[in-house]
Amino acid sequence: MASTKVSDYILQRLRDWDVDHVFAYAGDGINGLLAAWGRAENEPKFVQARHEEMAAFQAVGYAKFSGKVGVCAATSGPGAIHLLNGLYDAKLDHVPVVALVGQTNRSAMGGSYQQEVDLASLYKDVASEFCETATVPEQLPNLIDRAFRTAYAKRTVTAIILPADVQELDYSPPGHAFKMVPSSLGLSQYAPVPADEDVERAAEVLNAGEKVAVLIGQGARGARAEVEQLAETLGAGVAKALLGKDALPDDLPYVTGSIGLLGTRPSYDLMQECDTLLMIGSSFPYTQFMPELDQARGVQIDIDPHMIGLRYPFEVNLVGDSRETLRRLLPRLRHKENRVWREKVEKNVSRWWEVMQRRAAVDADPINPEYVVHALDGKLPDDVILTADSGSAANWYARHLRLRGRMRGSLSGTLATMGPGVPYAIGAKFAHPDRPAIALVGDGAMQMNGMMEMVTAAKYHHEWSDPRLIVAVLNNRDLNQVTWEMRAMSGAPQFEESQHIPDLPYAEIAQRIGLDGVRVEKPEYVEAAWDRALAADRPFVIDFRTDPAVPPIPPHASLDQIEAAASAILHGDSDRGSMIKQGVKAKMQEMLPGSRHRDDRPGAGPHDSAEGNR
Repeated sequence: MASTKVSDYILQRLRDWDVDHVFAYAGDGINGLLAAWGRAENEPKFVQARHEEMAAFQAVGYAKFSGKVGVCAATSGPGAIHLLNGLYDAKLDHVPVVALVGQTNRSAMGGSYQQEVDLASLYKDVASEFCETATVPEQLPNLIDRAFRTAYAKRTVTAIILPADVQELDYSPPGHAFKMVPSSLGLSQYAPVPADEDVERAAEVLNAGEKVAVLIGQGARGARAEVEQLAETLGAGVAKALLGKDALPDDLPYVTGSIGLLGTRPSYDLMQECDTLLMIGSSFPYTQFMPELDQARGVQIDIDPHMIGLRYPFEVNLVGDSRETLRRLLPRLRHKENRVWREKVEKNVSRWWEVMQRRAAVDADPINPEYVVHALDGKLPDDVILTADSGSAANWYARHLRLRGRMRGSLSGTLATMGPGVPYAIGAKFAHPDRPAIALVGDGAMQMNGMMEMVTAAKYHHEWSDPRLIVAVLNNRDLNQVTWEMRAMSGAPQFEESQHIPDLPYAEIAQRIGLDGVRVEKPEYVEAAWDRALAADRPFVIDFRTDPAVPPIPPHASLDQIEAAASAILHGDSDRGSMIKQGVKAKMQEMLPGSRHRDDRPGAGPHDSAEGNR
């Protein structure tokens, strides 16, 4: 009978932890694991990305949309280095991911050997909660179990470093002996709650308020019914950090949508006019988009004591699970009979969606990107999973798509890195092969890595019961978000050498690798393209030729920002005529009868390419 190798045991322990996919790329530093995968008949399934960074992003997308730990693997040296960007994306968005990374043989460590990198030092930040090297077989149960338990409990990244020769050793378990560390599987469900007296104090603050604003993040996703009941009881409006976009349906009349630079005008007004703020499951960092520091009384609910009390001078900080904490809070809240505040919030929301519809209808050359995304809104399947890349695509995702029912959506919130839109969607398809996925990406992100990950989609889409994975490329031949940041922040004209990018035939490339796609160059063909993609029997790329001159004007844009943008145009921007035309036309949509003239307010803060909204 053949002996069990360490590599065989590792895969067995992954199966014991209910791991069904590992997103990875091969290399000789994990040859032992690759051989074990062959002996295990590819269980758990080895999903071959085109690059280790993409494997990490796919693991993040899988974890975000499945609720399970995402697992990725890479070889020593360059492979382990390539994982880092995706792993930091997971860490900063509080997503559980376990990384398995190869290392040179133990006998070569410290000898400046080929592909030898000090991985413990390299990973000590990204996997700060748990990063250990396996040096003998008896360590393995403990290392694997602690990596998974820590990833789940801390919602973070953990890593196990596996020297190549250790992978090939015969496995032997830890014994009942001195300096042996046995281990066991599993982690029970638990939901911490705050003390009753603290919940009572929070109720007093909320009951005293007349104009209550609620800000929720991804930590409130499991408390949808409780948030709805709280909003109804308090007559509150509810804004959402961008990672919490799918935590509450956008078709509720009091949901003001996203907050911050990529947010909506109703969310901005909600924060500017409230007298009480309740923040649930979010660490939204931009204080300038919240009430003035002496304006509102505040309560925060967060499961992580390290993230409590941040961002605003909260009066009561409740450490606990959102749903269980709200269940204890709700019986203590009094129903507010006066609905003037709620009615105002709902009127602002209704007005906002009218503005969005008019902005989407503004003519552009050749296509208004806002229209592309707005046209998708009414066509979204009930069970769709949406991803967006960083950049201007995130603006339109945040503002024009109303998530409702079972719909899910996410992006790189805190790291705001380019490139995760397509691999997130691929990870989502492995988590839910029976659900359609749609990725909104800019042409910069598509060229950076999205196009090659369509090769991964081509390799695996036959395994998905619903083969639909739609990638919409907003092709304006410009790194558009940075271009607008240069104008708005610095008054600088567009620097063409850094901002202009080549025009590629994205749909044609997709067709050449066995997928389908279409290029759309006129607005009258936009809806038909969406319909065709949604009816496709394979992954589909839509190459929308959009106008780079459509500005992502913040809903609270100050005169200074508008003036800075105009200054850039007047100082020699290559597209200054279109910039002025589109900026005026878009802004006029907010100046129509019934709108509120608040554009001269201060408070617009620094810009980020995708904005780290949690």
